[in-house]
This record gives sequence, structure tokens and C-alpha cells, in this order.
Amino acid sequence: MKYQFIEKNRSAFAVEKMCHALKVATSGYYTQKKRGISKQALSNEQLDRAIRAAHKQSRGNYGSPRITKELKEQGISCSENRVARRMQKNGIAAKTKRRFKVTTQSKHKHPVAENVLKQNFGATAQNQVWVSDITYVWTREGWLYLAVVLDLFSRQIVGWAMSHCLGQDMVLQALRQALLRRGPVPGLIFHSDQGVQYACQAFRELLTQHRIVQSMSGKGNCYDNAVAESFFHTLKTELVYFEDYQTREESRSSIFEYIEVFYNRERRHSALNYVSPVNFEQLPKAA
Repeated sequence: MKYQFIEKNRSAFAVEKMCHALKVATSGYYTQKKRGISKQALSNEQLDRAIRAAHKQSRGNYGSPRITKELKEQGISCSENRVARRMQKNGIAAKTKRRFKVTTQSKHKHPVAENVLKQNFGATAQNQVWVSDITYVWTREGWLYLAVVLDLFSRQIVGWAMSHCLGQDMVLQALRQALLRRGPVPGLIFHSDQGVQYACQAFRELLTQHRIVQSMSGKGNCYDNAVAESFFHTLKTELVYFEDYQTREESRSSIFEYIEVFYNRERRHSALNYVSPVNFEQLPKAA
């Protein structure tokens, strides 16, 4: 490393003086110069460039496990430990995580469905179980609410809707989008919390119309709908918390792009062996 420092600064100072200051032999510097950059140093430089490119491609969201997976798919031989060391050395890290709070309007007189899912998040095929939830995003114009429908098998967002009002129309729109996209057969389980939007008559009638089995979390039990809440955590810690949305329309465009372009089609999901939801559904086992 001392010789490399001398090489970078040789035009500014006499080699002899720098060698003396660094307490290394002048002959050693010239010997090192003849040898050139070591294979290890060259390998590290190449790996660092690949890591930076993968980190940038992930929008700064990937840590060492996902970056290692990305590099291996590019044909680059590396271990996760080595990638982690190089990332730490170069100050490259995934975006900082922050906590967020979820609220549910569960004080209503509508019927509450039985918890059919019972925290069994291991769907074995598409359109077996959908989970849904609502969250909120702050903009300079006020709150923007987001409802999503997620397929447990691939973690893909199959339906979503946004609105400045926290009402039933938003969840109905998200469900209709999912139905149009996926065309599920009767018997699909639809799981949510006990929010009034999911318990209202219009929503229950839409489920019945398509012979979908409704399931609801226990009151105040966030673990019953953990996968949907996990998606919102990912959305906020990878996107929303790093933005300062001026308008609701700006927020809509940003979230649309994150869901449809990045999350569904590009983002490597740890629960899917680090492939994206869309790619996971295209694997032979999903056929």
C-alpha cells in the first residue's frame, strides 16, 4: 500500500523523499513498480467496480447477500464474506432501515371473517392465497393512501390502488385489478386485517361473487398479516423515507414505478432464493 501511495503521488514529491518519509527502501519501490499491480489488487478493483454497479442498479437497496447473488449470475466468482468486506472497505451499504406504524380502522359493526390463514404463509402455487393491507404516505399536499393485494406464492403485488381518501373504493379497486390480472379459480383465500374497508358489504359481496374465501387477522395481531406488512416496510425503507414528495401525483408516480418496474420485476427477494417475484413465477416449479 505504501508503494501504491508513492506511485500515485510521484509527480508531486521526489521518490527518494517519500520513501524516506514512509520508511521504505527506494529499491523496493522500483522493484514493486516493475512488478506492476498484484493479481489480488487487480481482482479487488474489478470486484469493487462490479459491486458499485450492482448497488447502483438496486437503487442503493441491496446489501451483501443480494449483491453476491447478482454478481454470481453475471458470472463473477465471489463469496458473500468477500463482498461484505469490499463493501465495508469502500463505504457501500444498503439504505438505513426505519420503523413505521400501521393503523387499522377495526371499530365497526360489520361481520368479521374467521382467520382461515392462521399464519400459514407457505403457498405452493399462484392464486392460492392473496393477502392485502393499507398504508399511508405523507406528501406536502397531505396523506396518500395505498392498498395492495399480494400473492403469497411469489410475493408479487397483483393489485394495488391509491387514493387521498381512506375508504372502501380504494380496496375494491385493488381487488378488481388483481382479479383482472390473475383470473383466479374459486377457492382462493383472501386475507386481510379487520379494517372496515375489508369488512364492508360491498367488499364482501365482490369476494362472494368470485367465490373467494375471506380470512381476517385476529384483532390487533400484526403477525397474522405479516407478509403484507413486510411489503410496506420494504416500500418505506427502500423508497418513501428517502423522498420528499411535493404532491400526491409525484408520490403516485414514484410508488407505481417502484411496484411495477422494480419490486415485481427486478428486486431480489430473500424468501424466493433471491429472484424477483415475476421471475419466480416463471421458474419450472411455478408452471
